[in-house]
Amino acid sequence: MESKYVPDCKAFDAQKMRKVNLFETERLFCDLYCFEPGQEQKAHTHGGADKIYYVLEGRGTFHIGGESRELGPQSIVMAPAGVAHGVVNPGPERLVLLVYMAPKP
Repeated sequence: MESKYVPDCKAFDAQKMRKVNLFETERLFCDLYCFEPGQEQKAHTHGGADKIYYVLEGRGTFHIGGESRELGPQSIVMAPAGVAHGVVNPGPERLVLLVYMAPKP
């Protein structure tokens, strides 16, 4: 059985948001997205895959399908397939998200 202690997997990059893969199969992936203050994941779409963001630490502004909402720890939001989505860390603290996507693009 493969297991990981999530806090030990966090990694940040001063230049851009960092993705850390935790698990991946041919059907899905599970990543940590680690943002320094001010960093973002620019809006984009996935034609045939749904994405779920779960906030572990910090606060993020989520842009999904023309709506924006700031969410904090223990909040979860979904970006359905084909809907534009992105995330911004407005700061001042770091933002850490657990992200699932299925089916894997």
